[in-house]
Amino acid sequence: MRLLRLPVLQLGLALVLALGPLADRLSAQGLFSPVVTVNDRAVTGWELDQRVRLLEAFGTQGDLRDIAIDQLIEDRLKSELLDRSRLRLSEEGVEIAMRDFAARTDMSLEQFVQSLAQNGIAEETLRDYVVIGISWRDYVRARFRESVDISDEDVSAAIARQAGGATEIEVLLSEIIIPAPPPEAAQARATAERISRLTSTSAFSAEASRVSALPSRENGGRLDWVPVDNFPAGLRPVILGLGTGEVTAPIAIPNGIALFQLRGIREVPRAAEPPAALEYAAYYIAGGRSEAGLRAAEDVRNRVDTCDDLYGIAQDQPAEVLERDTRALSEIPQDVALELAKLDRGEVSTALTRSEGRTLVFLMLCERIPEGAEGIDRDAIRNQLVSQQLAGFADALIADQRAAASIVRN
Repeated sequence: MRLLRLPVLQLGLALVLALGPLADRLSAQGLFSPVVTVNDRAVTGWELDQRVRLLEAFGTQGDLRDIAIDQLIEDRLKSELLDRSRLRLSEEGVEIAMRDFAARTDMSLEQFVQSLAQNGIAEETLRDYVVIGISWRDYVRARFRESVDISDEDVSAAIARQAGGATEIEVLLSEIIIPAPPPEAAQARATAERISRLTSTSAFSAEASRVSALPSRENGGRLDWVPVDNFPAGLRPVILGLGTGEVTAPIAIPNGIALFQLRGIREVPRAAEPPAALEYAAYYIAGGRSEAGLRAAEDVRNRVDTCDDLYGIAQDQPAEVLERDTRALSEIPQDVALELAKLDRGEVSTALTRSEGRTLVFLMLCERIPEGAEGIDRDAIRNQLVSQQLAGFADALIADQRAAASIVRN
């Protein structure tokens, strides 16, 4: 499929002729008049209209015009940096990027372009959107890749957070549920809207005592501390987005309307759960706890930081001198399990021996594997953390560019 490469002016005129009634609306808005200028680079009314339509097609929520303007401003700032770097996608790269983008919707590029056209969106609009996104991603990787530093400890911490983490968020809420059967729905909605604007905890409690259908009305709607994870997933970000004293917007429930007021928020330790399994390594040193054996163990200790380092120590030695295993706690020999219980990741014990004391066990804890984390891909987690760091660098760069830019809204 040949991608459209008409100049912007020609493409705009073609759309005016092709889209009929849309042309009048765009003309009235000033089809090619700048709506914002970024360092002398104009964003036209046509571009803004196209970006709004694209956001609508993507199902974006919020004030689409404001979102579109903000995105187009950032696109101009990104383009400046890309121009300076002379980074350009090849035509083959553009084609691949667009087909990959369309594939996310389970459509071919041809089908996707046709679907967008039915909503008045030009193929060139999609092309520009995809090209700036891919080019910016490549630019950020090239510029900041050497600045990214993800340690094994960072990966382990991320896995622990995914598997439950060491802390949890608790919230202190007050609640109201207003009955809203169909004959009373409009009045209940009006009452809920009024209450949602309250910022006083005493005023909210008074309303709870007066209108709430819950037993908590007897206590002014006040609840005790509750883990935010106890609430439905869709409600958690709403609650966590409240300031102290703020009330949620009315939440429709079957035959009722719910409101919550935040009175407090805190982070508390999560009860520690036993790990599902331990990964550990045992390097066997001749001589037991003799002076020579302990000296050899100390030498190894000074040369290793992780279990992987032990492979270099054991190189060219019989395979049986190094064992590395991942086992459930119940499957680990008791003396080994007791020593591992004292260790953090990467720490070592030399308290154990084998072969009636003639062999010293250099025992190292590689990883505590939380419940539910046995199948987690560490490389995938590392890549996620790299992407997060790169995104942080990119956001900071754009913020600096934006602060220094001349941005004029017309």
